[in-house]
Amino acid sequence: MSASPSPFTVSIDAETGSGSAFAEHYVKYFRDVADIFVDTAAAAAVDGDSVAYEVYSNERTKHPGALVFGTSVLMPGLIGEEFMMTRGHAHEIIDRAEVYYCLAGQGVMLMEDEAGRTIAEPLTVGDAVYVPGRWIHRSVNTGDQPLVTLFCFASDAGQDYSVIDRSKGMARRVITDGIGGWHLRENEQYLPRI
Repeated sequence: MSASPSPFTVSIDAETGSGSAFAEHYVKYFRDVADIFVDTAAAAAVDGDSVAYEVYSNERTKHPGALVFGTSVLMPGLIGEEFMMTRGHAHEIIDRAEVYYCLAGQGVMLMEDEAGRTIAEPLTVGDAVYVPGRWIHRSVNTGDQPLVTLFCFASDAGQDYSVIDRSKGMARRVITDGIGGWHLRENEQYLPRI
């Protein structure tokens, strides 16, 4: 049996999402997420090498009872009428929940249950969103600065990105209202899961 992890502290820069003791870091470039936007012409006009989002976290382990925690840094921007967003996921162990806490910026946590019921929770600095198990979720940056969130979930949860791909996206999209706000619009390409 492997040794238990040791306690540790991470000092997090709220503006950049970087942390002093985060062991893992990955970058999603726009080319990695371009296919999630409806306006393919607008997506094609974006530099594929630009950063869409970055994730910093502690070392992911399957140790029983362990937690994964870290930060997600989602860049701002509009792709056609849609705001920049993460690819989104459900958890492989479907009943695992997740918490997001907004450190900087503003956005929306877009969540959807298996039947396609959608809830969009606004995120501003100091807000925490609880995403129950069984809910697909993605972050959407509705502001003009990076959206930085702290996340935490059970280390055995895993992440299933294909659930959104199979349904051609989520049931609703977060669209600019043209005057500094946002609203939800039905995704006409959506294929119901059940």
